[in-house]
Amino acid sequence: MPVKVSVIVPVYNPGIYIEDCISSLQRQSLPPDEFEVIFVDDGSTDETPARLDALAAEDPRMKVIHQENSGWSGKPRNVGIEASRGEFVMFVDNDDYLGDEALERMYDYGTAHGADVVVGKMAGKNRGVPVELFRRNRPRATVENAPLIDSLTPHKMVRRAFLDRIGLRFPEGRRRLEDHVFVTEAYLRAENVSVLSDYVCYYHIRRDDGSNAGFERFDPVGYFANLREALDVVEQYTEPGPVRDRLFRRWLRVEMVERLRSRRLLSLPDDYRRELFGEIHEVVVERFGPGVAAGLQPTQQVIAALTAADRYDDVVAFAEWEAGVAPTAAPGDIEWRDGALRIAFTAEYLSGGEPMLFPADAEAAPLTDVPKDVTEAVRWVASETAARFGQATADLLLRERTSAAQYFQPVEFTRETVPAGDGEEVRLVLRATATVDPADLPRDGVWDALVRVKSGGWTKECRLGPAPREERPTPPAGVVGDRAVLPYWTAPHGNLSLELGVRGKRLGLGRVQLGDVTVSDGRLRVLLPVHVPGETRARLRFVSSSRILEISGTLSPDGDRASSVLAADLPAEDLSGDVWRVAVCPNPGAEGARFAGLPFALRAGGGSVLVTPAPGPGAALRLARRARRVLGAARRKVNSRIKAGGR
Repeated sequence: MPVKVSVIVPVYNPGIYIEDCISSLQRQSLPPDEFEVIFVDDGSTDETPARLDALAAEDPRMKVIHQENSGWSGKPRNVGIEASRGEFVMFVDNDDYLGDEALERMYDYGTAHGADVVVGKMAGKNRGVPVELFRRNRPRATVENAPLIDSLTPHKMVRRAFLDRIGLRFPEGRRRLEDHVFVTEAYLRAENVSVLSDYVCYYHIRRDDGSNAGFERFDPVGYFANLREALDVVEQYTEPGPVRDRLFRRWLRVEMVERLRSRRLLSLPDDYRRELFGEIHEVVVERFGPGVAAGLQPTQQVIAALTAADRYDDVVAFAEWEAGVAPTAAPGDIEWRDGALRIAFTAEYLSGGEPMLFPADAEAAPLTDVPKDVTEAVRWVASETAARFGQATADLLLRERTSAAQYFQPVEFTRETVPAGDGEEVRLVLRATATVDPADLPRDGVWDALVRVKSGGWTKECRLGPAPREERPTPPAGVVGDRAVLPYWTAPHGNLSLELGVRGKRLGLGRVQLGDVTVSDGRLRVLLPVHVPGETRARLRFVSSSRILEISGTLSPDGDRASSVLAADLPAEDLSGDVWRVAVCPNPGAEGARFAGLPFALRAGGGSVLVTPAPGPGAALRLARRARRVLGAARRKVNSRIKAGGR
């Protein structure tokens, strides 16, 4: 059968970090005879070459090419392309890994839409990845209708015939930004680019030892010389005008302005900062017309203007001010409605730990002149942010804690200007309500709630919380389909998280009171602190000193969004003459579902069933201690007989 995908992995001294990559490739859902993996070892000096040779010997999908060190990833990728047999090639770094269905989903999506390039959703573990690009699927994306230019790493699936037709390969040698040159040309010359956003295909990892190639401090002269090559590609395949300016803006914003902002700049040694600033100044003056910086956000425009004017000291002073700017998000009501969790919150920016203030009568005014000092720059940014408040947005994202996969949740929000002080200044507050449907989250685990606030020149994320303990809404667990979901506040920080697939005591069923339990006409009814959207099946377990019984039951809404009714017909004859502890499994269809104990017992006899408190932990502890004493006495007796026989 023809090979659909060739995965190309450049390798250089990854050590143990290659193991996750290998495992993810071996787990791919694409049939084994439909893909191949080509590891190109670029002169590794650790144990990796032997590891890869052993892997290739045991797995026919895996192939290894050894070569002398070339200095960077461009040549190994090109060697892999030449050796590939697949309809598509997929580029993966040796310390990253793929989602289990990545190759199958990306291939199917690409072929369905005739794509030359397929961009799969990325998750970043301790490193940044594009967010807005993956807000939704984009079957036919271009640099004009989608933020494609935000994703310039090489981790894409590309049609091999397309690469050969246009003669596209990676720049080689020890250099930076070879992926920018390659990917930019691919975007601009492809017949179609498809963006798959409903499944995390690629996990971009920052190694614990911090030794990823992309995190090494770079030589500014060489780096920005390589950056100019990417700009050359844009100039070659676009005409002067808004599209070219928009593309150039990506490099000005990400590779230049963002390096000169806030703590990112302040954390660098002064001599390195000055060298970096000098190189950025040269590129800005040399390559970017006024239309490039004009499309930036207010804070970014200020930095670009100060940089073009060669005002290093003012750039540093502005960074010192901006380092005190951060978002905050305070939770409001949190409640279940029809199987979805409604989460209210407010969000705004702080400056120096206090609510940020803006002029009440602000009007938009373009930055026509370079601010004379930082005070004037801050005043203009505040005025522009207030004037543009109608464009401000708030989003709620849920991020899975172990994988860093994140998903936007539907949000409705309003913008509110809150008077402050003497009325000449206001706070800019976003009031929002997000709707979280657990069925839309792809896996069990812990999901942290983050709020993404976009206002003026800032797009930043923060955790939802903390809220003072006495003000924290505490919604109960919910059972939606076969999934048990528990909203909770983290300790000690008090931020909101959701645990999907929660089991046992975490469900909070220990809060049931005796008054919540009734037995009438042989039917058990228990009011549980669990939300269900509609009637669903449950399973009950009864445990006595000698027997275990299980029966079916139902969970149905109580009319109160915070509770449900557990109901079941009791097998009175089977229960007769004993005391029974009670446990319930509210989602028996779930994989790995468990029973959670309830704090009451049933005593059956004389044709009736009574509800009694469950034996407390004290009784259980006394029973355990008695058992240990009896067992110890028996052991001592046996040992003494053995010794007596030995004499």
